[in-house]
Amino acid sequence: MNDIVTAGGIMLGISGSFGLILALADRYLRVEEDPRLEVLEEKLPGTNCGACGEPGCVAFAQKLIEGTKVPGECTNCGNETVLEIATFLGVDAGFQEKRVARLHCAGGKSSVRMLADYRGLRSCRAAFVVNGGGRACPWGCLGLADCEVSCDFDAIHMNDENLPVVDVEKCTACGDCVDACPVHLFAIEPLSSKAIVQCNNPLQGDAARGMCLVACDACGRCAMDAPAGIVMKGGLPIVQDRDQTTEACTFRCPTGAIQWVEGPQFQAVEAQ
Repeated sequence: MNDIVTAGGIMLGISGSFGLILALADRYLRVEEDPRLEVLEEKLPGTNCGACGEPGCVAFAQKLIEGTKVPGECTNCGNETVLEIATFLGVDAGFQEKRVARLHCAGGKSSVRMLADYRGLRSCRAAFVVNGGGRACPWGCLGLADCEVSCDFDAIHMNDENLPVVDVEKCTACGDCVDACPVHLFAIEPLSSKAIVQCNNPLQGDAARGMCLVACDACGRCAMDAPAGIVMKGGLPIVQDRDQTTEACTFRCPTGAIQWVEGPQFQAVEAQ
């Protein structure tokens, strides 16, 4: 019985000591929270999308207070909110262009030749390891919606061609779809980049078109029509200067593999 009482006394003493240490630490080591942090948390969208480069809105708010970030780096805020935050902090708004996810493939189910009927797990990653889900083009969209599932902002939906459509109004440029796509077809790009190469097939001529009716056949006409903005590399056009690229670069494309995108990501194209 005495052992039990002694053990209890020891445990009580230890817990009391720790309690005293924690109380002293709370009193003398407490870091006072900047009252502006709560105000900023209320103004920021709270989506924790990470597009600003920070892990969440609270971390971004802290960086704003420290002065290492500017309000405009939150491209998920509206201009009015950015101005409110800038005025509240007494800093420059630092507006930055909105960025969105762009899909670099237009090869829907009616355009791509099929080699087999894939009946496995409905996942792009699963189909990717099983001969590309039976599609002739191993570089194209698998159409099984991993990107749609990964998007927490309801910004991606599959269309009738089994291609993902990006809602640029809802897209926060978080990059989840980039990570989800096993074929690496998504890229985060400025909204003002209108010329989108909707093909990732490096083959040329009949070899590419034999797989997909809307594949780039490396004819190079887009680069000829925008010599200062587009270069051919690895059989595909690369937009190197969007300011020197106009819609004219799409006019002579024989397959519609390069599109001038004004609204949603995907625009259906017909083989010519």
